[in-house]
Amino acid sequence: MKIKQSGFREYDARWIYPDDVDLDGIEELGKGLGSQIINKTKKTNPKIIVGHDYRSYSEEVKTALKKGLVSTGCDIEDIGLSLTPTVYFAQFKLNTDAIAMVTASHNENGWTGVKMGIEKGLTHAPEEMNELKEITLNKKFVRGKGSSKDIKDFKKIYIKDLIEKNRLKKKIRAIVACGNGTAGVFAPEILKGIGCEVIELDCKLDFTFPKYNPNPEDLKMLHAISECVKKNNADIGFGFDGDGDRVGVIDDKGNEIFADKIGLLIARNLSDKYKKSKFIVDVKSTALYLKDDILLKNSCETIYWKTGHSHIKRKVNKEKALAGFEKSGHFFFNKPIGYGYDDGINSAIQICHLLNNQNKKMSSIIDSLPETFQSPTMAPFCKDEEKYKVVKDLVKQVQEIKNKNVKIDSQLIKEILTVNGVRFVLEDGSWGLIRASSNKPSLVVVTESTSSNDGKKKIFNFIDDLLQKTGKIGKYDQKI
Repeated sequence: MKIKQSGFREYDARWIYPDDVDLDGIEELGKGLGSQIINKTKKTNPKIIVGHDYRSYSEEVKTALKKGLVSTGCDIEDIGLSLTPTVYFAQFKLNTDAIAMVTASHNENGWTGVKMGIEKGLTHAPEEMNELKEITLNKKFVRGKGSSKDIKDFKKIYIKDLIEKNRLKKKIRAIVACGNGTAGVFAPEILKGIGCEVIELDCKLDFTFPKYNPNPEDLKMLHAISECVKKNNADIGFGFDGDGDRVGVIDDKGNEIFADKIGLLIARNLSDKYKKSKFIVDVKSTALYLKDDILLKNSCETIYWKTGHSHIKRKVNKEKALAGFEKSGHFFFNKPIGYGYDDGINSAIQICHLLNNQNKKMSSIIDSLPETFQSPTMAPFCKDEEKYKVVKDLVKQVQEIKNKNVKIDSQLIKEILTVNGVRFVLEDGSWGLIRASSNKPSLVVVTESTSSNDGKKKIFNFIDDLLQKTGKIGKYDQKI
């Protein structure tokens, strides 16, 4: 049996399969998760929604996971091939006690994993992941007699729910790109259903991901969407990740709009109707939220929080925020707009509403924001066993640099935020971020300049110099 303990990550589980985990290991994970759910819910036979993505091995992984869950006494309701948000929605619709979605999201082929949650609309936090790890690795399993049944055609219920609430008055021509991932059997149908003219790009399911990973932060995917938008004279381009909980956006001119700025546009749009609202954004997000005239006029508050869908979901829930936005493309809409969880297709729908409500092109709507110069998310390799210590040491170094009044791009560090890695803010509001990735052996680096591309690069060069001196950093996935 194989189950590498580093696969228990901050808020989900991910391994390279079958090198780091085998089917017996997945079954043990099922026993651990089932035991945890039974301990938490105090039910002998809790009901669990289970689904899987379109990787070649996801169904066999799901079968092993279910075997473990059933052995503890869990009653499985299997909705089959799914997006992660379809599983979240099913927990509300079918009123079950927990969820388990077999997916490695946007990770490269060869990865598998499970996203899990007990409380409706929320996924495991670090405390629950540590508890699950301890139960599983120490075999503290509950024994029981569960069952498993298939829920037929749940996909149709999910699709119908999104279409019926969101019909558009205006015809929007949209490129819908799915990177050959699972969203290909959901997103085109839903966006057509609300009234979009849909042009499909890589929507045919192909678990080899022949062109690029289905990842809306991947520049290859974004460039392909951009070309397709320009070629087809489209109003907007959407790119969905492997399990459909994130979306990337390209405007009518073929320019990428980072999700944090899309979030700001949506927040502005919502703030007119929902004054005095709170919005949660992750530490990778633009600094524009804090000084935005419309949000300030509508007495709205923005809180920067830890990156990660589980962290932002929980913060949205705890603060009773109206919405949360992550630079990676996870958007969270709380009541009365949604259930609080992240759904890439629902996020795309909210962007369609933005276009529907304003008689402007997407490029001119984005031009209403002050210009800043943002880097993509960059991930230099760093071993799982070393990455958190590397970041801890860098936090101290950046604090020392601030104390010594060392200048970066001719500016002093004005403020340091350490809620998740280290985000340092310069005098003009430009900033840089270094944090540990929650789901891969890498760090995460993001920079934003309020003045120029050159300023953005200088902040990156400063960070890269610090990283190279650690001797613990490998190749970047992409660089500016």
